[in-house]
Amino acid sequence: MKANSYLWSLFMLVLNFSAQSQIPNTRFKDGIKLYLSKDSVSWLKTTVALQTWVRYTENNPGTTLNGYSQKETFDIGIRRMRMQLFGNITNRVFFYSQFGLNNFSNTSTRKQGAFFHDLTTEYALLPKHLSIGSGLSGWSGLSRYASPAIASTLMYDAPLFEQTTNDVTDQFLRKLSIYAKGKLAKLDYRVAVSKPMSIQAAQQGFDTTLSANATFAPEPPKLQYQGYFNWQFLDQENNQIAYMQGTYLGKKRVFNIGGGFIYQPDAMRYLDTKPTVPQKRFTAMNLWAIDIYLDYALNKDKQNAISLYGGYFNFDFGPNYLRNLGVMNDANGSSISAVKKFSGFGNAFPMFGTGQVMYAQMGYLFKHDLLKQQGTIMPTADVMVANYTALKTPMLVWDAGLNYFMNGHNSKLSLNYQNRPVFSEDVNTSKGIELKGQRKGMVVLQYQIFF
Repeated sequence: MKANSYLWSLFMLVLNFSAQSQIPNTRFKDGIKLYLSKDSVSWLKTTVALQTWVRYTENNPGTTLNGYSQKETFDIGIRRMRMQLFGNITNRVFFYSQFGLNNFSNTSTRKQGAFFHDLTTEYALLPKHLSIGSGLSGWSGLSRYASPAIASTLMYDAPLFEQTTNDVTDQFLRKLSIYAKGKLAKLDYRVAVSKPMSIQAAQQGFDTTLSANATFAPEPPKLQYQGYFNWQFLDQENNQIAYMQGTYLGKKRVFNIGGGFIYQPDAMRYLDTKPTVPQKRFTAMNLWAIDIYLDYALNKDKQNAISLYGGYFNFDFGPNYLRNLGVMNDANGSSISAVKKFSGFGNAFPMFGTGQVMYAQMGYLFKHDLLKQQGTIMPTADVMVANYTALKTPMLVWDAGLNYFMNGHNSKLSLNYQNRPVFSEDVNTSKGIELKGQRKGMVVLQYQIFF
């Protein structure tokens, strides 16, 4: 009902503006964009994106679905659906909204509701240089892909570990924030103050048991501070909305170096067992990163290009914090006993934790008419290496894939293989959490439309 109501309201809004327009021959251009004034200062634009997955997964040991063993699964799902509606009210007033759903699969709640991802209003104090906004916002700190533009990602999916509090104290990376953003010469910046969401309302039902390993504190949260700054050496990127491009498909020459942070006092808590009487302690969430981005057209006529991204991430969530995540997990349980725990069920692995992460992704785009009228291809690969303090061995996850661009990002087919580790924990020994000695794979075929 919510989705139908939103679509109907959007349709009626565009219809009403169209009926009132005095410039019928130019009211739609640059996509689905409606100009509301003769000088084109006021305008309204909408976009739609849809990503569907067909997937085969080798599940983690002990995986179950509704109590039944599942060593492997084949599933079909909707990874994302998005509708954006945004525009200029005046030359200084801008608003942005995004509506959609995530991770709808055969195990999802029936008639799962779509919801608003973003709702922000913004005022340009100094046009291009300083804008102030507030609302449910994707203007996050830390790194480039803490706020990825999902329709233009280089890989089949974004590097989700950069969304460090995803669905714990935010809503799929979006936060209730006051933010400032703009450009000063070649410096692009964003800073924000956010009010974290209550973990008690998180969909995943996070465990708040007090132990020697840090967890997010269930106490009312303090404000969170964040920022990301990047120097854009070559072509300048648009920062009208929060989400940063994955690849420009040979249309730009972009080279950026950036750095950012997220800080929240007393965000985490743990049990200090050193005193004679164990004490509850609070500690800050203190995260920072540096990254580099290159998306470079080798020949702007042929539109062949290289795309590279890499970063170093230092995460301090408190002592031995560790969190597993399985994207659009097609399982919901494990038969493994509490004595011996694994990386989680389904396709989960330790994605977040206290420690250091090195990450890199790369791709080569062949010329735009490689396949004549049928488009072109782009081989891709990425690797994530994490040294989390809770793990006795480093964690390595890698992907290799191929993008087939039938019409750029507007019609794209992506095939990807992911290889991940399986970790185990034996609480009866001093070994702690260590690599099990086996790895599991996942194959995803994704089709995307975007207009």
